[in-house]
Amino acid sequence: MNHAIDHVVSDNQPQALPLQQKLRNLCDYRIGVMPLPLYLAIALIVFLSAHFGYLPKNMIGGLAVIMTMGVFFGQLGQRLPILRDIGGGAILCLMLPSILVYYGAFGSTTLDAVKLLMKEANFLYFVIASLVVGSILGMSRFILVQGMIRMFVPLVVGTLAAVAAGLLVGRLFGYSFHHTFFFIVVPIIGGGIGEGILPLSLAYSSILGGTPDIYVAQLVPAAVVGNIVAIICSGMLARLALKRPELTGNGMLIRAKEENDRFQAQEEGSKGVDFALMGGGVLLICTLFVFGGLLEKVAGIPGPVMMIMVAVLLKYLQAIPGSIEKGANSFYKLISTSFIWPVMIGLGMLYVPLDSVMKVFSFGYVMVCVAVVVAMALAGYLIGNLLKMFPIESAIVTCCHSGLGGTGDVAILSAANRMSLMPFAQISTRLGGASTVILATLLLRLFA
Repeated sequence: MNHAIDHVVSDNQPQALPLQQKLRNLCDYRIGVMPLPLYLAIALIVFLSAHFGYLPKNMIGGLAVIMTMGVFFGQLGQRLPILRDIGGGAILCLMLPSILVYYGAFGSTTLDAVKLLMKEANFLYFVIASLVVGSILGMSRFILVQGMIRMFVPLVVGTLAAVAAGLLVGRLFGYSFHHTFFFIVVPIIGGGIGEGILPLSLAYSSILGGTPDIYVAQLVPAAVVGNIVAIICSGMLARLALKRPELTGNGMLIRAKEENDRFQAQEEGSKGVDFALMGGGVLLICTLFVFGGLLEKVAGIPGPVMMIMVAVLLKYLQAIPGSIEKGANSFYKLISTSFIWPVMIGLGMLYVPLDSVMKVFSFGYVMVCVAVVVAMALAGYLIGNLLKMFPIESAIVTCCHSGLGGTGDVAILSAANRMSLMPFAQISTRLGGASTVILATLLLRLFA
């Protein structure tokens, strides 16, 4: 009898082990840093809370939504064939929420919570300020200044190339030079929604007549399509970097081994995290953002641009204690590691109007947008190489001029896994965008 039982157990044991192993592997599988069972429990709680209208309409509710979706969509985009080679995580996190909003997949409770977080609480600008200030203060002072000086040339050449390519391709597809320049090219290189499209819509309405919202609907699609093309370009450049490592600095802009060694030495010396210093870094980040807004009232230059300039000046003068710089940089690493994909979920839900894009969507329209972005990236690649910068990084930074402001910079840089270029990208986007808005307004008055 016992032998029979032992025989049955021994026969069943080999069949049970594979099942146990599969369950163990399933439990060990991670969505982001979360074990799968824990992630599913979290997602279920957030979903049920939103579905039954109990999701808190505050920052906590908004963060729960965007982080739950961001972790999953970001990881999915990194693993899907083809998409994973062109920045799939950024594309899915930006576009899928926009599609879901368009088809009414989200209830008002969910949208209200995300809107409060992203717009009313301005979490987006907090993330951008943290990325910019933290990365600037964590960089080598010499490389930062040299990078800024050298970046202006590829930025100017890239802008001119983008305008020329856009006008030429637009003409080939039957668009007038006037329409192509003011309603396709300028929105793409205008600096984003807040700093580009909205000021342009006010200027266009005062010069051409009508209300600003009419022009917003006409300008936003070009900016959105251009940003998507820029994300794809960034992902493809990152793919090229893997095949041609001599063309990339892996996030470093300038070709200079001794300078890069100095930067690496600085990075290695700042690995520890002091949470009290991190809190001081957050206070500094918020203060510089507020100070930039104050300077905007005096100088008339957009607050984010002033924030960048002040941060660079403080870094150059070494006016901030090294410990506080370390705290700000530690917080930047936290934000860049954990909040990039969730923020893009919020952007897709609120800032990418799929209906506006679909109204003007045509093959010719897309080709003009593609020509603008590709010409800019190509010019950055070629000019950067001549100016002793890594061509991949130079092309990516120049390409950021065609993104949706700070939101686009986050998406473009994350697609290439080069968030360390954020300060250069912000300079490219903010200064280039502000210059574009001013120039376009003056030209429209002449040619209206």
